[in-house]
Amino acid sequence: MAKKNEAVRLPGARKATPKVPVIGVFATSDPRIDNESRIRCRNIVKMAADTINGAVILPDKTPVPVVYSDVLVDGEAQADIVAQQFRKAGVDIIVLVPDTWAFPQLTGISLLQQFPENTPINITCGNSGPRPGVVYAHALSGAISQYGRLVTLNVGTWPDTGLNPKMTEQTAVNLIDWCYAAVAQVALRGRRIVILGHDSMGMETALGHIIPTRNTFGLEITRLDMKLLADMLNKGAYNEKELKQLRGWINRCVGKRLEIRDEADSERFNLSLAMYLIVRDLMADLNAVGGGFMSQLEWGSDRRGIPMPVADVMESLFNSTFDHNGRKAPIPYATEADVQGLLTMLYMTYLSGGNPPLFMDFRKVWEAWEIRELAEKIGLKKLDKKADWYNKGLVDGDNSGSAAFDWAAEPGASITKIMSGVTMPLADEFYFPGGGNSVTFMTPAGIEGIACRMAYSSASGMFSMVWDQAYTTEVPKELGQAMCNLTTPTWPHTFVVPKYASMTEYKQYPPANHFHMTWNLPVARLQHWMDLAGVLSVTPWAARPKYIEGVDRPQPLVHLINGGADVFKMLKNRG
Repeated sequence: MAKKNEAVRLPGARKATPKVPVIGVFATSDPRIDNESRIRCRNIVKMAADTINGAVILPDKTPVPVVYSDVLVDGEAQADIVAQQFRKAGVDIIVLVPDTWAFPQLTGISLLQQFPENTPINITCGNSGPRPGVVYAHALSGAISQYGRLVTLNVGTWPDTGLNPKMTEQTAVNLIDWCYAAVAQVALRGRRIVILGHDSMGMETALGHIIPTRNTFGLEITRLDMKLLADMLNKGAYNEKELKQLRGWINRCVGKRLEIRDEADSERFNLSLAMYLIVRDLMADLNAVGGGFMSQLEWGSDRRGIPMPVADVMESLFNSTFDHNGRKAPIPYATEADVQGLLTMLYMTYLSGGNPPLFMDFRKVWEAWEIRELAEKIGLKKLDKKADWYNKGLVDGDNSGSAAFDWAAEPGASITKIMSGVTMPLADEFYFPGGGNSVTFMTPAGIEGIACRMAYSSASGMFSMVWDQAYTTEVPKELGQAMCNLTTPTWPHTFVVPKYASMTEYKQYPPANHFHMTWNLPVARLQHWMDLAGVLSVTPWAARPKYIEGVDRPQPLVHLINGGADVFKMLKNRG
């Protein structure tokens, strides 16, 4: 115990543990109402907390902690009590579930003002009549929105009467989608990504905008030189026993589909695997949540130096949900040090609860007539005239690195099934004289998700997300091979069909040469996150309605009363 006038020394720690977001649930009420209604309010708080608990997970499948208070906030005194409870519990995401009328300033506002302005706030209520919590929800949402703070209103449904009402499934889905967005925003605030090298091949669309990234997302970018990795490889700064285990696992999973001509090829491939072990440990030491590797041109392509083996397998291992040690959380990893691509994949991974990200070149947009023309050229006569690719076209997404192995099979497939579709041919020696092995597979049809790409503008100082719902498709095998041969057959290929964008629009509007996809990611989650992060939503597709009920989240009131989402986000960005 410290002596008088002495500060308290904190205990030491060997390693920091990043903070996990905590969701706090509470209810307001009116001190004038009957006791049964107050019991019902407390039961609704527990019901909402139990609904969220276990339903929102981090990429490593850890459930996000949920706490609740059964102290009903009738006025300022109770607001102070619950705020104190939340602070002690580490709450940084707040959900209010009112079921009665209350007085906004005395209750919700008095509590919320004790938390930072960037604290995500959700008001979820039933459309109840007897003690109209929905009336209070509108009053509170309006009051908060008028002073410029973002609040999400979820007017759902639960029974008007009864001590133990249950929210409907859709009300719960809407709440959980918002919670995922809030968790993604809070969990990554203050974290870091690690970039080895600088902007690859001078690609401006991949630049790490350090200050805007810090100001918008709260993320730090740790920059390391690729020389460090080269030095650690030369020093053998990895566990030799684990390298043998990793190589043995690849040999068992891939077998003869791993192309090795001689002992020199085998050694180069081992160096590629050693890169994974070294970078994995570097990132773990830095508590990093994602990374990127420049590679071209200095690492593996510049003959003025000593070209090193490609990093394709390393990048795929990071993005996958498994490695030689079994199942793991995907660690979003960008080839060519594409920081904006990394940010896209990072948030999509958190929004989806750990689904594997796909990194692709926006390689060739095939309009329908081009596919039909190619089919005729190679002699294919019997074509499915109802097929999506026959009538709309597709994008052949492929890149030398970063494709998660998971995309070689359908979601939920076993590791054995996934790896049975993976081939590792030798890298193209013209482009990559350092050698090593690429990764290739063909993604199966029918995988649905969101395809998107983040961009930055110096004119506004803001990030935007160009996105559309999308799904994977397939063409007849002979036709598919001909299409892949026209790009790079030794890289992973995913045939992507956007849901609303025409192929002409898709060709014209990509903000970079890379784009990304994550499966089973609800649209509303992405939209909620863009609201919280202040990221502009870009969907210039003529066929997409402005609002799709059951898919889109309703616009926050603060957007509507300030001229729209883009206007409000720009106003907030300018302070």
